[in-house]
Amino acid sequence: MAMFLSAIWSDLTSRSISFLMQRYQERFSRLTVEERLNRLQRLLLRVRVVVEEAEERRITNQAMLHQLSMMRKEMYRGYYTLYTLRCRTHEEAADAEHMHQVSRFFTPSQLNSAKRVRLFGGGSSSGEQEQLQQVLGRLETAIEDASELVVFLSGCPRLYRQPYSMYLVLDKCMFGRQTEMERVVGFLLQPDAPGDENPGVLPIIGPRKVGKSTLLEQACNDERVRDHFSEILFLNGINLRSENMVTIGDAVIKYQNPASHGERVLVIVELDGDRFSKRLDDENIDEGLWRRLYSPYIHHIPRGSKIIVTSRSDKIVSFGTTPPLRLQFLDRDAFWYFFKVRLFGSTDATEHPKLASIAMDMAMELNGCFLNANMFSELLRSNVDARFWSVALTILRELKQKNLFGGAHQVDIWEVAEPVYVPRVNKSSEDFVILDDYETSSADHGGGVATTTMTVQEVLLGTARPRGKFDVLAWRSPIPPHFSYFFGCEIRRRPRHVVAGKKRIQKIGS
Repeated sequence: MAMFLSAIWSDLTSRSISFLMQRYQERFSRLTVEERLNRLQRLLLRVRVVVEEAEERRITNQAMLHQLSMMRKEMYRGYYTLYTLRCRTHEEAADAEHMHQVSRFFTPSQLNSAKRVRLFGGGSSSGEQEQLQQVLGRLETAIEDASELVVFLSGCPRLYRQPYSMYLVLDKCMFGRQTEMERVVGFLLQPDAPGDENPGVLPIIGPRKVGKSTLLEQACNDERVRDHFSEILFLNGINLRSENMVTIGDAVIKYQNPASHGERVLVIVELDGDRFSKRLDDENIDEGLWRRLYSPYIHHIPRGSKIIVTSRSDKIVSFGTTPPLRLQFLDRDAFWYFFKVRLFGSTDATEHPKLASIAMDMAMELNGCFLNANMFSELLRSNVDARFWSVALTILRELKQKNLFGGAHQVDIWEVAEPVYVPRVNKSSEDFVILDDYETSSADHGGGVATTTMTVQEVLLGTARPRGKFDVLAWRSPIPPHFSYFFGCEIRRRPRHVVAGKKRIQKIGS
């Protein structure tokens, strides 16, 4: 009898849920596109409140971090969907106005019928409608699941931070690395297993300019880490290539804590090489190099010490005593959110639909790299004009077409074997050529560190007119380790027949 009642109850529950879902879908289908987008915007605001509050807290619980990471991803996806559809709606409205003006001078039969169907068909395609409904459903679920997360957040200590706008917050802290940060700190504070005399080793793997050094700098600046270790030491490619390196005294002392109660040492090994020469080749990262570092120190490093090794190569996985931490560039949704905030700050980008549309196209071309986002956001903020932004987008596309030769999956658009030719905004007869790139930090001194203040934006805009070979500042990071990225460049005049041909094309196009 109990089984029979249970079956009936299960069937009734299933039917009720199906009925409610059908009613919801029917009600959703009656909403206009603008009503759905407005609902999406309200849901995003609610999720953003939770995410930003969580980012102001120190969260050590891995389950909470995982839930926060999922909520953050849904927020990024939601904002990308919102601006994609809002920009498309704006473009269709502009096209419709243009078609209306044209129709005053031409008969309807002369207009493109397919174009009119798209413009006046009454909304988005079924695929976009389904995507929008899916995004709304995921956000509603995320908000429902966040009720317990909000309660637990009240028990997490608040991080000290001055009240900034969202734009300044991104300038003062890492973006999208909260989970990775806690992973590193958790490893550093983890006690050794009983009887284990060897120091723990965490490999961190990721492509160039993904933020490995920045992540470690933030972890080393955490007061929990500084209270735990008596010294934080740093080794780079120069140290490792030296055959005479036999003592840990060759390492650079990044931090000392005389008040520490223990003798634990943190050693950071950067296998990508030094900042003033070419990076360490992948084939040179082998067991022999690791033994040269590890063997002389293994019996001298105090118990409880830790080692972190960073590289672009998967070969360092074998060095670790724990699974590696892999850093990736931002995905499309997260990168658009980051780029949007860098461009518009706390202003709603939908208030500038034309600019937002150009910015979305540019974000797609920049492929998720932080350096690219910061460089081009500074260029675009120098002249908040749709025509200027369109020119900048055209230059970016021409730059990729010239230099990457179809390498659409290459994230760092500057990292090519040959010189990079960059068209200039105000100089059609000249190319801005990047010959090399390097980086320095605030801790670097001497060794020929460039002190130029001339920026790449000034060269592109033509406000600076250097001659011969010169260095320019691409971008200076406002957060530790305060990397400054430089390009070694020169200005090259294009061949006369190329310039003349381009002028003819521009004349025809005008």
